[in-house]
Amino acid sequence: MDFEQYPDSHFRYLTRADVIEAARDVDIVAAVAEALTLHSAGRSVLPEEAYLGWTTPQGDSARLLAMPGALTQQGRPPVIGMKTINASIGNPGRGIPRSQGFTLLLDPETARPLALMEAAYISAMRTAAVTALAVRHLAVDQPRGLALLGCGALAQAHVALLLRTVPTLRRITLYDVAPDRAKSVAHHIASLPGADGVETVVADGPREAVRDAELVVPVTTVTQGYIEPDWLRPGALVCHVSLDDLTEAAVLAAGTVIVDDWSLVRDDPRRLLGRMHRAGTLLGPDGTPRQGVTARPGARPVDGTLGDVLAGRHPGRRDQDEIVISNPFGMSILDVAVADRIHARAEAAGLGARLTL
Repeated sequence: MDFEQYPDSHFRYLTRADVIEAARDVDIVAAVAEALTLHSAGRSVLPEEAYLGWTTPQGDSARLLAMPGALTQQGRPPVIGMKTINASIGNPGRGIPRSQGFTLLLDPETARPLALMEAAYISAMRTAAVTALAVRHLAVDQPRGLALLGCGALAQAHVALLLRTVPTLRRITLYDVAPDRAKSVAHHIASLPGADGVETVVADGPREAVRDAELVVPVTTVTQGYIEPDWLRPGALVCHVSLDDLTEAAVLAAGTVIVDDWSLVRDDPRRLLGRMHRAGTLLGPDGTPRQGVTARPGARPVDGTLGDVLAGRHPGRRDQDEIVISNPFGMSILDVAVADRIHARAEAAGLGARLTL
């Protein structure tokens, strides 16, 4: 076989600036909602992610995630791709973002690369979009207070999106173990559209930050829970983005616990809900413990998925005073769905570069 006779294969490459420009005309919340609904209806393929962790020469924890995924859409070709996202917790100290990577889209017919684009912006905005959907469907009526724990890139993405999608917000409380980061985000908020009339406060501690907030969004790098159930006001929605900030007691005390995909949560040994399932304190949506594990006294089930809530198969919040937890593990199909819309917009606008393999 003479490979030199094959024609050149072209694909579109989008830098971060290209992705941000294309995303201006993309409804990311709608793209994520559609992907969650398709996933809930069984019209997705979500293979197990590949995880590689290591310790850097400076002693920081680092990791690589490779996450393929596909969506099948009525009357349209499937969307097939993969997100790779890499992170080192020492990066903020170097003045660079903690995470970075690429999102790849494939031609569904030839399986050749169709587009390659910067991943971190898409990852942050689709994560914030999941939070925005959780607020829309699981929060109390007219939430006024938002607490953000951790003040990195994810916090900024959440603020930008929630100011646009939650018009009732009147107070944003920030906390970070590095006070200068919290002050920097507070300064950034003042320049955002929708920030007029919104008070921004930097809290001295996490408990002070969350105590009056209807919306609590942890976006940290912690690996040990610290948010206790009595920290939270009645009716609070906790969008548990960084997955390890709640204590086991807070999960067990919640009125409703919603995930994005139970199999991902169930099979992960590193994050809180996966550890609880292995310990017999968290049961599946059908009320069963992990195979070979005995349910412990006081164990509670996961109530359902956010896709089920969007599709009307689960009622979501059942009481205005109950604590609701949204625990999104993070699914590659959301990145792929958003990347597909960004690629279409980039094609129409001629953004990015055409590269040859």
